[in-house]
Amino acid sequence: MRAPTPSDYSGSFFKGWAKPGPAAPGASAGALEIGAGETLDAISGHFRIFQLRKGHRFSTDDVLTAWYGTSWCPSAATVLDLGSGIGSVGMIAAWRLAGARFVTIEAQEESVRLAKKSARYNGLEDRYEIRQGDFRNPDILCADERFDLVLGSPPYFPSGSGLSGDHPQKIACRFEMRGDISDYCAVAAERLTLGGFFACIFPSAQLDRAATAAQKAGLSIIRRRPVILREGNEPLLCLFGLMLAGHLPESFRAQTWVEPPLIIRNQHGEIHPEYAALKLAVGFPP
Repeated sequence: MRAPTPSDYSGSFFKGWAKPGPAAPGASAGALEIGAGETLDAISGHFRIFQLRKGHRFSTDDVLTAWYGTSWCPSAATVLDLGSGIGSVGMIAAWRLAGARFVTIEAQEESVRLAKKSARYNGLEDRYEIRQGDFRNPDILCADERFDLVLGSPPYFPSGSGLSGDHPQKIACRFEMRGDISDYCAVAAERLTLGGFFACIFPSAQLDRAATAAQKAGLSIIRRRPVILREGNEPLLCLFGLMLAGHLPESFRAQTWVEPPLIIRNQHGEIHPEYAALKLAVGFPP
């Protein structure tokens, strides 16, 4: 019996890379058209995501957040994605956690529309609920809703602190128009299950701000990983893994394990081997 070759798997290979995971039903159904000003882009395996060509588009930050959360909470059965935007963090996490149920919350109508379209394309609608609204609104979640894993990629800058960009989607993703890191921590702390995990990303230069927000919400930063965008530079971002302090031994609550930096590109501008391996782990070509 001969070994399979790439030709046996039409559409399953991309530049020599075998796409893992389930096929996306939208790829064959032909029911979802790419609208004017939209693009349909690869995100995880056969999963794809609808984005506006000139609006907010998924980034390395989103890939890192989804990877970090699903890596340190791989058994999550329920997941909450705060400020979910076009669904990039949630879609990657849903690809990695094939049995988990998701609730995502996003305020921008256009982003919600695109996320719902992507969920249909990827066949996620039966386990992926997208809610439109401000996640700080106490009515957006039911009183008894709790989650094993909470994900968040908060905006990094106070409103009015820099150039806002030319598209409303971009402004809300970069600047704190509807809440800041303290709001993400507060809602995560309220919604975690017993032993639940909250993963987020934030600038390294604002480490004190993130630590204050966590402490105020009753969370302990149990691990964090600096992110260096180009080898030789200082860390620009930091990944955080948090749990409720009350769920931890008292001697452990003030401890934070600082992991070795994750380097995105080497000194020559090429993808660093570890980041290439990370991308493979979330179903994205290296």
